[in-house]
Amino acid sequence: MNVLVVNAGSSSLKYQLFDTVTETAYAKGICERIGADGSLIDHRQLAKGLRDQKVIPMKNHAEAMKIVVEALTDPELGCIKSMDEIEAVGHRVVHGGPYFFESVLVTPEVIETLEKCRDFAPLHTGAHLMGIYGCTEVMPNVPQVLVFDTAFHQTMPEKAYFYPLSYDMYEDYKVRRYGAHGTSHRYVSAIMREILAKEGKTEDTKIITCHLGNGSSISAVRDGKVVDTSMGLTPLEGVEMGTRCGSIDPAIVTFIMEKKGYTPAEMNDYMNKKCGFLGITGGFSDSRDIEDAVAAGPDGKADADRPLPSYERANLCSSVLFYQIKKYIGAYAAAMNGVDAIVFTAGLGENNPRLREVVCSDMEYLGIEINKELNAKMLRQPNIVKLSTDNSKVAVYLIPTNEELVIARDTASIVGALAK
Repeated sequence: MNVLVVNAGSSSLKYQLFDTVTETAYAKGICERIGADGSLIDHRQLAKGLRDQKVIPMKNHAEAMKIVVEALTDPELGCIKSMDEIEAVGHRVVHGGPYFFESVLVTPEVIETLEKCRDFAPLHTGAHLMGIYGCTEVMPNVPQVLVFDTAFHQTMPEKAYFYPLSYDMYEDYKVRRYGAHGTSHRYVSAIMREILAKEGKTEDTKIITCHLGNGSSISAVRDGKVVDTSMGLTPLEGVEMGTRCGSIDPAIVTFIMEKKGYTPAEMNDYMNKKCGFLGITGGFSDSRDIEDAVAAGPDGKADADRPLPSYERANLCSSVLFYQIKKYIGAYAAAMNGVDAIVFTAGLGENNPRLREVVCSDMEYLGIEINKELNAKMLRQPNIVKLSTDNSKVAVYLIPTNEELVIARDTASIVGALAK
């Protein structure tokens, strides 16, 4: 089945076209600056290794979808002959709230319920809806499926997802832990379970998955089910991130609001967009800049053709993150009464060897030992790599994530069942 996977943002639309039989991606790309001047499409035809970038007006997501279909069916840059070859559309949706616990076929009732999720992910839900409406306008007869980031985490027990607030906050407003990056945690934990099974470990598997990027979350997965995860009601909780503060003393919120005179909206914007790497370094949210600054050392002799944060700030920023990840691993090992494997994935997890080495160091109590020479070489590559030594009591793996493939699989499964 040919499935178009869509990830719609407020002014962007990422896409990939999959053949779910061979699990091959034919094409991928992104439309940016939708509804603004200078909107463009960056399209890649993967089989031929072709890439085309062009500035083209896109007033809304429906126009962006038309342009995507034109790119996919282009005689030279495309990979299908007509729009009719797109058999289904799968949408990535960040938050399903208390309403969605698995992937679902889009219906009017589902759309009505998704509208209720705006409070849980105000920056994302509206964008997802625009993407759905855009696809409906361009491809009205093509079935669409929603795949939720929060769904994989719905196996958490009450003791893990419940916040110790007054019970009415849960009853009236559904305030609880929901988690995020569920498709990624689901994908890499399933692969890790297959690896453990080949080594004879088929029951009571205990895996800690570390999805680390500009946004990061860590999950404890026991026998394929999430028992805890670091993100909470929203994707703000957890470890330090690119521009997000992660978990902090709740009293800091009101303290800063009083000192700075922030409104609730301004405080929310501050914690989501002005903290984390950006806040500590004083203006740098890209981990590559931080790593380059640390590598340059205290004397600041950087071999970089761009501004970098100071060594002191960069070192502090990375040290905070590494320490927090280590604490989550320790906590989740305690929660599961042990750990069989630790998986690093996503942008930082896959491409930051120093992070992996520091996080896995001084973990003798768990028996973790990684191959430092091999680990140092592992970045910007697509392979599954065992990083732990043969003497390590815990397997440590780098597993590149593929959230789009998970979405394509779920979409094909649900749409395929309609014909039976």
